[in-house]
Parts: sequence; C-alpha cells; structure tokens
Amino acid sequence: MKILLPIAIMLLCIFSGCAETSVQETLLKEEEARTEILQKLDRFMEGASRGDAEIHGSFWHEELVYTSSSGARFGKAALMAGLQPLPADTPAEVRYHAENPNLRFYAGTALLDFTLVAVEGESETRFLNSGVLIMSEGSWQVVNWQATRAGIDN
Repeated sequence: MKILLPIAIMLLCIFSGCAETSVQETLLKEEEARTEILQKLDRFMEGASRGDAEIHGSFWHEELVYTSSSGARFGKAALMAGLQPLPADTPAEVRYHAENPNLRFYAGTALLDFTLVAVEGESETRFLNSGVLIMSEGSWQVVNWQATRAGIDN
C-alpha cells in the first residue's frame, strides 16, 4: 500500500507533463495554421481582384457551399465558371482586402470571419464574410462561405 502513493504521484507527474506538452503542441499547430490561413486570405484577396482562377481553385474546396450577398447559393464549379480573369497587363478595377480577420479553431476546423472591403475608384463597399475551412490534401480550404452586405454601422 505504501508503494502505491509514490507510483500514483509519479504517474500523475508523467501524465500532467504529457498533457502540458499536448496543449503546447496544439497551440503551436494552431498558430502555424493561423499564419497559413491569414496569408492565404491575403493572397486570395489579391487574386480575387484579378479573377485569378489558380488562386480561387486553391482557396475553395471541391465541396464548397457558397451563399452570396444576393442570396444565391452555389458550389465551386459555378463560382469558377463565373470568373473573368484580367489580362496580366490590365489593372484591376475593383481591389479587395480583408479587415479585422477573426480566426478560431474547433477540432481541426477553422472558422474565419472578416470584413471584405471592395474599393472601386473612390467608392468602398463592405461585406461581412465568414467561412469554414478544413485541412484537405495538405492545405486549408473553404468548404462553406457566407457573404452579407454590411450595414451602415459596419
């Protein structure tokens, strides 16, 4: 009986150390994923400004469900078919960028929300965008997207 207490304490120390290491590893993986996703979002905004099919192709998952700000719902194939790429030497008329990105992780899934700003000349239009990303074939991709025209206060 006297030997059980030291063994129990030793096991507790081992497992609590493992739990701490596991938490640290999870946080490190999430930080790496955060960096990767936010960099991908920035590249996507630039590519979307140019109608870049390669950028769109890597951003959207094959099983994408996209709900547009007009209320239309469609998948990746329809989205890709609607792209109108600009010639390399043509400046984009509308430039997109993301403001205030917020990223959260739940069981290997990333939830992203941000304000998309579309700038055309002196005019700005804002959309509240949110998406669900999963790791697929070594890359984070969007499987669900919601775009809503922002109100005056946003």
